[in-house]
Amino acid sequence: MRKIVMVALSVLIVLGSCSKPKHEPGDTEITAWQYGKTGAISITLDDGSINQFRQALPILNALEFKATFFIITGNIPGSEFTAKFLGRPVGEIIKETTHVPTNKENFFERASAVRFLDIEKPMDYHTRAGQSFEEGKISAAYQIIDEAYGRSRSGKSSIQNKNPSHSGNDVITWKEIKEFASQGHEFGNHTVSHPRLAAMDEKNLLYEVEQGKAELLKQLGPEHTFSAECPFGTENERVMEYALKIHPALRNRMPESFLAELNRGSVITPSLTSKEYVQWQRGPLTKTSVEIMKSWVDTVLVHDNVWLVLTFHGVDGIGWEAKPHQELEEYFRYMKEKEDKLWIATFRDVTKYMRERMNAKIVIKERGERIILTLDHVLDKEMYNLPLTLKTYVPADWKEVTVKQGENKVIVNAISDEQGSYVVYLARPNMEDLVLSR
Repeated sequence: MRKIVMVALSVLIVLGSCSKPKHEPGDTEITAWQYGKTGAISITLDDGSINQFRQALPILNALEFKATFFIITGNIPGSEFTAKFLGRPVGEIIKETTHVPTNKENFFERASAVRFLDIEKPMDYHTRAGQSFEEGKISAAYQIIDEAYGRSRSGKSSIQNKNPSHSGNDVITWKEIKEFASQGHEFGNHTVSHPRLAAMDEKNLLYEVEQGKAELLKQLGPEHTFSAECPFGTENERVMEYALKIHPALRNRMPESFLAELNRGSVITPSLTSKEYVQWQRGPLTKTSVEIMKSWVDTVLVHDNVWLVLTFHGVDGIGWEAKPHQELEEYFRYMKEKEDKLWIATFRDVTKYMRERMNAKIVIKERGERIILTLDHVLDKEMYNLPLTLKTYVPADWKEVTVKQGENKVIVNAISDEQGSYVVYLARPNMEDLVLSR
């Protein structure tokens, strides 16, 4: 049986009870999710198309939801870093293709440069070749690249370092993005120009990821350099090896011993894993019904370890697999109705919470008239500074409990379950002792 109770910060807490021995006053645990919720949901939106901000973001703000936007930094006017090819002159590469077919020795260089050929839709050749390469269709990838360079040789000369980005006339600005970030939304790196990273050579791959991060740091600060999503949801091992050295968290891949990752294409149900946490990604397409999307939320509610990561793209006809904003509003309102059990937070914050909890240690220093404990973790203290939610058992006659940490103090009502009376509250790791008193 689950009980719904009100505690500090006016947050509804949902905690389970079961037949276990009674706890002693002072016994403390870190709840699986912030505020003791049943599960977590992160709303993420890729590419930064304009209606994400003109239509979807006002709905999110009205419901007080914070989302994560993975943006293509080079598409935003005023960005310092835009798409470019790093390497030999493109004309030199074109000349070489007259007598050397594309092969494993030159594929990455040619696929990186093909976006800058003066032919019709050069980005399409890069994208199709990259897709074939990731699908293991290597010969097909080589043929696509050869076709592109063949068209270049029969047409105009190459134009190196023009920007192949695919933004429209109505684009978001950095000034607006800074305002949205100040409202609590997260902005993550989706590279400079959204290429197929698996088909790029090292220096061009690194440019796309590193300079996307550098732009976010320059424009928004370090809090928005935590998360990234490499384009097209790639899980290419080579790309992951590079990207995981640049960003602390990738939506593509987060190799944690405590986390099972079920990405967008997975047909495995979250209940089939025994790990502490499950990141369950779902990517609603245009044809995905709201009822199916609601069923994903319902699945989170019947487990206690599921993190639903929603991946949206276009909105109202602009962007890939666009969803009408009316459907988004209906769906988000459905989530809002169940917010007493759901922690709806950015990709960054959920990642930080899980890592902090799994690397934290609680030491009980005193039991009696006061309960004194410390909360520490071994992670980077500057980066991992999110408050954790503690559940501490207290004497049965403590009906109201003062929780003090440094200068911060709150009064929390005690709750009872089969194991005794307890309080639930927020605590900052690696700070002052926590002191609980009657």
